[in-house]
Amino acid sequence: MAASEEVSAPQTYQRMQLFVLSCVALTTAAMVFSLRANVMQDLGEAFHLTAEAVGVAVGLSFLGFTISVVVGGPLCDTVGMRGLLGIAAVLHIIGMLIVVFAASLTFLASAAAVLSIGMLAVGIAHGLVEAVINPLCATLYPDEKTHKLNVLHAWWPGGMIIGGLLGFWFTRHQVTWEIQLGIILIPAVIYGLLVAVTKFPPTERVEHGVPTADMWREAIRPLFIVWFVCMFFTAAMELGPMQWVEATLGKTVGFPGIIILVYVSGLMFILRHFAGPLAHKLSPVGLMWCSALLAGLGLLGLSAAKSPVPALMAATVFGFGVCYMWPTMLAVTSERFPRGGALLLGLMGGAGNLSVFTTVWVIGRIYDVYTQKFLPLGERLTGDLVARAGTEPLVGQMLDAARAQAVPSTFRFVAALGIFLIVVFGVIWLRDRAAGGYKVVDLAAEMGTKEDAAEAEAEESQPADESSEE
Repeated sequence: MAASEEVSAPQTYQRMQLFVLSCVALTTAAMVFSLRANVMQDLGEAFHLTAEAVGVAVGLSFLGFTISVVVGGPLCDTVGMRGLLGIAAVLHIIGMLIVVFAASLTFLASAAAVLSIGMLAVGIAHGLVEAVINPLCATLYPDEKTHKLNVLHAWWPGGMIIGGLLGFWFTRHQVTWEIQLGIILIPAVIYGLLVAVTKFPPTERVEHGVPTADMWREAIRPLFIVWFVCMFFTAAMELGPMQWVEATLGKTVGFPGIIILVYVSGLMFILRHFAGPLAHKLSPVGLMWCSALLAGLGLLGLSAAKSPVPALMAATVFGFGVCYMWPTMLAVTSERFPRGGALLLGLMGGAGNLSVFTTVWVIGRIYDVYTQKFLPLGERLTGDLVARAGTEPLVGQMLDAARAQAVPSTFRFVAALGIFLIVVFGVIWLRDRAAGGYKVVDLAAEMGTKEDAAEAEAEESQPADESSEE
């Protein structure tokens, strides 16, 4: 549906239906994340790929997200949110089908290339979902953006819980990775059908008549640029390690790493429903400072954990740290730079996923480097060695032992990112307090004031009528 069609019938918008649809779409993307995390090692063994090669293929989904969320942001104002979300559903379905049938498509390209194409399509779908649901939520709930964006994004961990529990059950019952990823088709079809029967509003920026030039000017404001850079670090800390928990921590803590993913997701799902009161007490920026500190400490704890109890304790700290990161970064963007509309929200989502695209393969690279360090002399970590590990028990034990020793160094590299965030968020927090506290920009009031001023100026500039002159 075109943007012009959307503006014509505002009375038909059903806020709760639109919010639920947004939650289902985000849940679909989250299920992809957790089920994919559960089969990372299976993908390597099935196609004889190293951890770095799998990381590159999977990382392309985040590159696809980056491109589509940045492009999709401003398209929300022209193509319309309904059209973009419909395209997302189609790409979720097509991308998953390519990945599931990758082995049968190798006559077209290498297995790694086919996997990469499928993951790229899925990533583009996820990016379009984020490009739509964030400005949609900000439009639906202009007076409670931080709270509602956190509640909406509670369904990211909610979807990871669903996918994680399914993945755990599938693994216990030796269900193939193809079926595990194929499950994604069900929620993708559901939200695609919901899009077809739902009407969407215009974005907040369009609704209040903010000129397009003003939207683009917001992107070069110094404070937004700082916030944009911070998104790279928060996303890397939150999502990079979680994509690798099964392939890494499962070898060191004494139980499947996917359980940590589910546990952390459970904490996030619950805690995001309480973001409003916490943000009110600390301010959103103060909340992010605490989040960065706890996330870094949690990652250090996970890197050192060697048994279930310390692992769960560290995961608890990590979960408290990362639970508010993504939605609060978006909420602050929408509250402080509302004139930037869907464009700035798209840029923030793009920054986050470009970060994860890089982090996923960098973690895989670090993991490989340290694994190589702990392999016996003369052994080289190659695709052939990974393939032998799947068929030769002694080789498999050797590789698992080396990988277990490589895990701590991998997670400590990511934990170090928290130092930068603690400093930057601390400076902004203190700056806000010195200025009287965190302030939300009221776009409706601001545009109304400017319109009133423009009308008054226009009236003053008109020549007086003849009667007044007389």
